[in-house]
Amino acid sequence: MAREASQTVAVIGAGIIGLCAALEIQRGGHRVVLIEPEEPGGRQGASYGNGTWLSPASIMPISVPGLWRKIPGFLLDPTGPFVIRWRDLPGLAGWLLRFVLAGRSWAQIEVCVAARYPLCKDTVTDHAALAQEAGVPQLIRREGLIFVYRDRTEFLAEAREWEMRAALGVRSSQIEEGELRRLLPQLGAAYRFGARLDDGGQVADPGAYCRALAELALHRGATRVAARATGFSITNGRLRAVETDHGPVACDRAVIAAGIGSRDLARRAGDAVPLISERGYHVVIPDPGVELSAGLMPSDGKMGVVSTPQGLRLAGQVELAAVSTPPDWRRADILLGFARAMFPALAERFERAEIDRWMGHRPSTPDGLPCIGAASACRDVVHAFGHAHTGLIQAPATAKLVAALIDGRIPPFDPSPYSAKRFG
Repeated sequence: MAREASQTVAVIGAGIIGLCAALEIQRGGHRVVLIEPEEPGGRQGASYGNGTWLSPASIMPISVPGLWRKIPGFLLDPTGPFVIRWRDLPGLAGWLLRFVLAGRSWAQIEVCVAARYPLCKDTVTDHAALAQEAGVPQLIRREGLIFVYRDRTEFLAEAREWEMRAALGVRSSQIEEGELRRLLPQLGAAYRFGARLDDGGQVADPGAYCRALAELALHRGATRVAARATGFSITNGRLRAVETDHGPVACDRAVIAAGIGSRDLARRAGDAVPLISERGYHVVIPDPGVELSAGLMPSDGKMGVVSTPQGLRLAGQVELAAVSTPPDWRRADILLGFARAMFPALAERFERAEIDRWMGHRPSTPDGLPCIGAASACRDVVHAFGHAHTGLIQAPATAKLVAALIDGRIPPFDPSPYSAKRFG
């Protein structure tokens, strides 16, 4: 493929996907304009409030065989780990049907897993290199990640998932109770088994990391337009400008990396992508009395539990609801309940703490794969969105794929599974 000459590329969105894409595009000698109405790394973005995990094992989609049987319970239980807001159900019904159908067989899951793995496998190494370039190497921790279970039986219930990970080369090791107590002396006695991801890591402070990447892009010549993208000016199939609420931004190419805001932009570029908000919550407990060297995930809570400079962060929950629906802070209280269960000796301390609560919008497709690739109405517009709860993990690989498409180079891996055209 012929390499494109230097161009002006508008990157719409300065979350972790957009920032990584901007830096990779700059390596190709292109001029980058970041279009982002808010300050990078701010609380408004999903990139700020995520679980901080960098996991090459995050290859499983949420929809798996048998999940459809649980949907009535999701509708009836407002305190479960997966919740669907009744009032928003009519607008979510089409997405939910696609979601259930995407996970109706293990053969489908294997195809999805194979497509997710290239986006996840080098996440720690790639982020470490980016952090080094940005002058913040201390923000990437490489101490591994630990899944904790109440017993071996609970672990064996997920055996198929671990087998699929191992088949792709994801390294893990099992942790018996004695070793678990040595590694995590403050962990509650209810958890008696663990599995360690040897190649996992975390971003100590995602907000600070995003700010550092934005500063690096600007230092390397990027400019930022503090505006909200609203559409595209396309003439004879070629992009002329990105339209914004502050006027047009002239450019040769554009990357849609606007998180939950990407759906409307993709439609204006010719693709109707079923993208909804998979809302996530976090709580941060300041001065918690426990310092974790490795991130944890309790199998009964499916959340990231990590030490950050601000305190102990518990991040997770899946709440399907309209973007405009107010937060349900009971979701945050559920996370606090798990903190007390995991560290019972510190429960009283947690009760006295001034808890920081946060909710954000993960942009999610029904089949567990992001949209990456040229838009239908104009090949100059490239999609890079829909990473759901693994955007931080998949950002560097997504950026490399996007940059190759912008440059006209052979892509680092097959982009076809991520095409928006799969939605018809």
